[in-house]
Amino acid sequence: MQNSKTANPLNQARWQRFKANKRGFWSLCIFMVLFTLSLFAELIANDKPILVDYDGVWYFPIVTQYSETIFGGEFETEADYTDPYVAGLIENKGYMVWPLIRFSYSTINYDIAGSVPSAPDNVNWLGTDDKGRDVLARVIYGFRISVLFGLILTLVSSVIGVIVGATQGYYGGWLDLFGQRFIEVWSGMPTLFLLIILSSFVEPNFWWLLGIMVLFSWMSLVGVVRAEFLRCRNFDYVKAALSMGVSDSRIMRRHMLPNAMVASLTMMPFILSGSVTTLTSLDFLGFGLPVGSPSLGELLAQGKANLQAPWLGFSAFLVLSIMLTLLVFIGEAVRDAFDPHHQGR
Repeated sequence: MQNSKTANPLNQARWQRFKANKRGFWSLCIFMVLFTLSLFAELIANDKPILVDYDGVWYFPIVTQYSETIFGGEFETEADYTDPYVAGLIENKGYMVWPLIRFSYSTINYDIAGSVPSAPDNVNWLGTDDKGRDVLARVIYGFRISVLFGLILTLVSSVIGVIVGATQGYYGGWLDLFGQRFIEVWSGMPTLFLLIILSSFVEPNFWWLLGIMVLFSWMSLVGVVRAEFLRCRNFDYVKAALSMGVSDSRIMRRHMLPNAMVASLTMMPFILSGSVTTLTSLDFLGFGLPVGSPSLGELLAQGKANLQAPWLGFSAFLVLSIMLTLLVFIGEAVRDAFDPHHQGR
C-alpha cells in the first residue's frame, strides 16, 4: 500500500516533466492523431462505399461483400461500386456514402488520360505511382503498417531483452559470462545480408519479417537492464528479501524490475524509430513486404526509378521525415521525464 501511495506522486511528477517538454508533448499528440486516423484507413481511403442505402435497406460494403444481383445487376460476383452501371442501379433506389478518398492502396485508376505515374490532380491528390495506384492511399496504409510493425517489434524485442538482461544481471557468474559472449557473437551477424539471403528461400510477409527481426533486435535493452540488475542485487532490501525466503522470480519482478524499466522506457521510442527505418530499408531494397503491399520504402524505390515524377519520392520522404522526427522528439521528452537529475526541478 505504501508503494502505491509513493508511486502516484512520482508518476505525476514524471508526467509533468514530460508535458513541460512542449516539443515532445505536442509531438506525442500529433503522432497519436496520425496513428489513430491510420487505424481507420478503410474509412478514409477505399474503393468501396462506407454505406449503401438501397431500397430502404442499409448495406456496408467495407465490412461485407455483396453480389451485384442484390442491387438489380446480372452477375453473382461482388459488385463493383465504381462501375457506372452498378452506381446507376443503386442511385435509382438510394444513395452511397463514399470515403474521403475513393481509392484503396491497391486500386488502379483506369481513367487516367496520360501515362503513369501521373501528376497530382483533383482526383489523385498526390498523383499515382507507376502502376496507376493512388499515392495518398498508399501513404496512409503504408504509414499504418510501418507503425504497427515497429510497435510489435519494439514490444516483443523489449520483453525478450528485459528477460535476458534481468537473468544475466541477477545471477551473474558463468551465466552472465557466457551470455555476454553469445551476445557479442550474435550482434556481429550481418542482419541485412541474412534477410536478403533468406528472402531467396522464403517469400517474405509481415509476420515472417517480424520474426526474423526479433531474432536480432532483442539485444538493444540487454545491456541497460543487465547493468541495473547487477547494481541492485547487492542492495540491502534485496539481501533482506533473500534472507526472508522470497523467491528469485518475485524479487526480480517486484523489487528490481521497476528500477530497470526506467532506462528501458526511455529507449523504447528510439527502438521504435529504428524498427520503422529497418522495414523501410528492406522494402526499398525489395526484400521486405510482399509485392503490392502498401510500403513507404517501395514508394521511395519508385521515386528513385522515376525521377521524372518527383511527387513519389517527396511524398514518401515527407511522411518518413515527419514520423521519425516525432518519434525522436517523443523519445527525448520521455528521457527527460525519467531522468533522475531532473527530479528536483
